[in-house]
This record gives sequence, C-alpha cells and structure tokens, in this order.
Amino acid sequence: MFGQELLNGVVVGAVYALFSLGLTLVFGIHRILNLAHGAVFMWGALIGYFAVTGAGLALLPAFILAILGGALVSVALDLLVFRPLRRRQGDEFGTIIVSIGANLVLMHLAQQATNAQTLRFPFGIFPIHFYHLLGLRVSLQQIVIVAAVALLVIALVLYLFRTNLGTDARAVAIDERTSMLLGINPHAVYFGTFAIAGALAGAAGVILGIAFNSVSYLMGEPIMLQAFVVIVLGGLGSVPGALLAGVMLGVIQTLTTVYISSELSDAVVFGLLFVVLLARPRGFFAGLHTEHRVA
Repeated sequence: MFGQELLNGVVVGAVYALFSLGLTLVFGIHRILNLAHGAVFMWGALIGYFAVTGAGLALLPAFILAILGGALVSVALDLLVFRPLRRRQGDEFGTIIVSIGANLVLMHLAQQATNAQTLRFPFGIFPIHFYHLLGLRVSLQQIVIVAAVALLVIALVLYLFRTNLGTDARAVAIDERTSMLLGINPHAVYFGTFAIAGALAGAAGVILGIAFNSVSYLMGEPIMLQAFVVIVLGGLGSVPGALLAGVMLGVIQTLTTVYISSELSDAVVFGLLFVVLLARPRGFFAGLHTEHRVA
C-alpha cells in the first residue's frame, strides 16, 4: 500500500516539477516572477483538448500542438508585456503587477472559449492498461507521464549545459550588460527562455488534463500555488532543486491525503514551506546552486 501511494506521489510530483521548471527558468534568467505562467499551463491544456475534440487529432499530435501553443502564448507574453517593461527599466514589483493583469486577460479569454464549463477528453483517448511490477500496480498512463517528463527534463538540461544557446542564457542570467559586451543578444535569450518555459507549461497542462480528465479556465491557479512551494523549497533559480522539490511535494501531498486527511494536505505542504523558510531561507536544495544553478 505504501509503495503504491509513493509511486502515485512521484507521478504527480513529476508533473509539478515539469510545470515549475518553466517558472524557475524564467526567474533564474529574467529575475521575473511570472504570475501568468499558470494561464499558459491552462491554455496548453485547452489547445490539446480542442486539437483532439475540434480538429480530430490523435493524442500525440495534439500533445505536440499543445507544447507549441504554450510556447507561442508565453512568447506573446514576453513581447507584449515584459519586453516593453524591460525597455522602460521597470522594477520587479511592476513585472508582478503586469503579469497578474496578463493572467486575468488570458483567463477571461479561456472563460469565453469554454463558456466557463469544465471540459473532458473523450473516453478512451488514452489506452487503459495495467502492469504489475515489484508488487505495484502501474498503469500505462503513469509510465508514459514519467517517461514524457523525464525526456523533457533531459532535453532542458542538455539545452542549458551542453549547447551554446544554453551558455548564452546562463551568461545573461549572471550579468546582462557584460554578456552584451561578449556579443550575446539578450533579446534572443529572453525569447528562447519564454518559449521553453511555455512549452514545458503546455506539456504539463495536457498531461494533468488527461490524468484527471478535467480542463477548465481555473486549472492554472491551484498549480501556481504548488509551484511557489516548489521553487522556494528547491531554491530560487535552481533547475535540479525544482525537479527534486516537485517530486518531494507530490509525494508529501499524496501520503498526507491517504494516511492523514485530504483536507490537511495543503496545510501540511505550506507548513513545511514555513519551516524550511525559517531554517533555510534560500531553499531546502540551495546547496545545489553551486554547479547547477541557472543563474
């Protein structure tokens, strides 16, 4: 029983981590807390849903389309909201305010597109198969979710630490002005960062939408609260920290729901956040920043 719930928690935590990585990436490079990231996640799920139900696409093409759609929405946010503010040298508080406004606009558009209804993917969109491994009952859906998240995380890490574009991004995160003197175009870095963050959010939206078979214009708000916990626990700007904290959060939530009470799961999570902030203000995994921090 415990092993089964631990597995369920890891699967949920993997989705939390995938979503939080985009938020962490933008914060680590831009020093922006993008509160519209949840709306990008929600629009990724909606794009995947409409691709399946409206365009009649299979799940894999719809998933790819959702990733691209999330990237486009995120890039549009940068071009229309954050870039004009950067040109005017806006402060961090200003970026938070405009991101809240952008989030409300995206949610309103989604509310109109869905008529404020909860949408559900067609029955049988994902094959229902179960396997027995080491005494655990593992569904095909869980295997695919973990595999998809792992592939996307590996791609992100390779991009950041094994490509010239990733090196440029980390250089801009450290010092934008110095990186410009070295011939790096920060605008291209910002464009790429928002595209990748949006793609990760779009992927997470479809995965969670299918896992719970529920897509609505409000679905981005709860996961944003979880993401705040993840990025604080993981250490602001730390990619491996966000990954580990996301999985840890999913496990804690699942075990609390099963063994204590579903009503107390959020209280336990935010209580843990409070304790960690008192003990380690830089995050539980702050020590990982030395070699793997985005910034």
